[in-house]
Amino acid sequence: MKLLSKAIEQRFAQIGSQENVSDPIIIAKFFNPNGAGTWYATEYNPGTRTFFGYVTIFGDWNDEWGSFSLDELESYVGPCGLGIERDLYFHEAPASQVIKP
Repeated sequence: MKLLSKAIEQRFAQIGSQENVSDPIIIAKFFNPNGAGTWYATEYNPGTRTFFGYVTIFGDWNDEWGSFSLDELESYVGPCGLGIERDLYFHEAPASQVIKP
C-alpha cells in the first residue's frame, strides 16, 4: 500500500529539517486501523525512505520522538489483512496542538 503521495512528499521537502524548531509542524499522520499505533511525521528523507516524528503505541511513557521507516509501515499487514493507513483528514499543525501530554 502506498502511504505517501507526491504532494505530501513535496510538502516535506518544502518544510525541510525541523531539527532546531521547538514546536515542529506535523505534516502527516499514520495509524493502525486494527489497534495501537500512531505515527506523526515531521520530516521525511526520500533517500532512506525514513521519517522523523512522534510515535505513540499505547499513549503512555513509551511514546517518543524518533525515526521510522516508510517501508516498514507499508509492509505491515495486520488482522483482516489491513495495513497501516495515512489519515486523509489530518491537517498539518504544530506538535503542541496534536500531541497531548
